[in-house]
Amino acid sequence: MDIQELRRQINIIDEQLVQNFDARMKVALEIAKYKKENGLPVFDPARERAVLDKQTAAVSEDMAMYVKLLYNTLFDLSRSYQQRYITQGSEITNHIAKAIENTSSLFPKKAVVACQGVEGAYSQQACDKLFDLPNIVYFKRFEGVFQAIESGLCEYGVLPIENSSHGSVTEVYDLMRKHRFYIVRATRLKINHRLLAKPGVQLEDIREIFSHEQAIGQCSQFLKTLKDVKITVCENTAMAAQMVSKSERRDVAAISAPVCAALYGLRVVSSDICNSDSNFTRFICIAKQLEIYPGANKISLMLNVQHKPGALYNMIAKFSALGLNLTKLESRPLAGTDFEFMFYFDLDASVYDEAALQLLSELDAGPETFTYLGSYSEI
Repeated sequence: MDIQELRRQINIIDEQLVQNFDARMKVALEIAKYKKENGLPVFDPARERAVLDKQTAAVSEDMAMYVKLLYNTLFDLSRSYQQRYITQGSEITNHIAKAIENTSSLFPKKAVVACQGVEGAYSQQACDKLFDLPNIVYFKRFEGVFQAIESGLCEYGVLPIENSSHGSVTEVYDLMRKHRFYIVRATRLKINHRLLAKPGVQLEDIREIFSHEQAIGQCSQFLKTLKDVKITVCENTAMAAQMVSKSERRDVAAISAPVCAALYGLRVVSSDICNSDSNFTRFICIAKQLEIYPGANKISLMLNVQHKPGALYNMIAKFSALGLNLTKLESRPLAGTDFEFMFYFDLDASVYDEAALQLLSELDAGPETFTYLGSYSEI
């Protein structure tokens, strides 16, 4: 047979597949109605396992894994379709609708904002980009920012979450599991590190450099060129500049922002120290209550996916099935567990999109530990 005849046969089979799929989903909807009336869960692992055993046994060994993959996809689509019916008017969609109704049409210009570090920190610069008139309260550690939001001491908090050249700020991701908050806005800030020291100090005089671990990683290539120089990690780049300014030593320097030179009476010893000319850090703005401002086109969430083969694939398949664009996937190990992970997801999606609301409802009703982190825009 030539290829045209083979394709004709494929077309006939495809028509049958689509008709059978449509019929299967209609029956799945009737099952959803029964489950809703009788308070039964959508997910029935014993039933799915029995179907898999039967269908994989009906084909040759070399086709069994393909059949398993096919049915896992069918199960996921079927559960999604059933969940859509069962979770209409779910708790999370009502929570989102209430937040949209109660949120102002304009992002605030003035607020009390928590930042980590001291004056001159990149978090402060991101804060100034987000708010016209912020009243900034500084904290030594990232956890202090989260605690200030939870306690109501500050209305908003600004935190770095990832860098374009050195990856995620892992400490912030770990703290996100521990604290309750919502992301209400985000921004990207171009990072221009400088090596700062006291007036008159030359590069060859420096024996110790202070900075945050992210800045050290972002300037690693420059640091490798230095001989016999100790690298010391501190809480913040601006705090590093402050330490150098207050030190009685003249052989110390800081990797910090250019603005810190004027703030702390230092001078720029070296300017071209970043690994990349395109060095950006993404900051999130968090709040205690859910606020969804007009134009919000990103959704963030966290999920504790079950530790079993195919679990993450099945989760990602939900995004694909609903046509949602997944822009970030970050995993962090869960302390005290047997290699279990918490996954952080960013989506290009709006809560005004029915598919996005459907996904959130499904995840909220599912067996996985799910945390909705908010809907927001990035400036």
